Amino acid sequence: MSEPSGTQDASTLVLRISIPAGAEYQVIVKELAAKVAAYLGDTDPDGRAAADALDEVTRVIRSGGPGRAGSDGSDHGANNPNNPNNPNTPNNDEDVIFEFRQTEDALLVRARSAGRSADARRPLSS
Repeated sequence: MSEPSGTQDASTLVLRISIPAGAEYQVIVKELAAKVAAYLGDTDPDGRAAADALDEVTRVIRSGGPGRAGSDGSDHGANNPNNPNNPNTPNNDEDVIFEFRQTEDALLVRARSAGRSADARRPLSS
């Protein structure tokens, strides 16, 4: 599905997919990321780097983010991602939406879940 020309970032939407939480679904989307990257001319011909980028954006949205450390270096406060009262604690049961966008020189991979998002960029051959 393409976006109309003249959009702000002049990118083309290649693919958007929503997957349920769970490692078994992550395998599918990693394979898809490798195939999309190869199709678009990623500089890594086997797509491994695109799959690694997808792992990284998934890790970022699934982590609770940095907490506030206590004086002993431990994190026992409300910002601790393991504290269920932390409003920033991710819900790892939420679906994840992955977007793959092509720009002139890169494949942009975005993951979104439970109000969090993360991006990665893969260079494309010219």
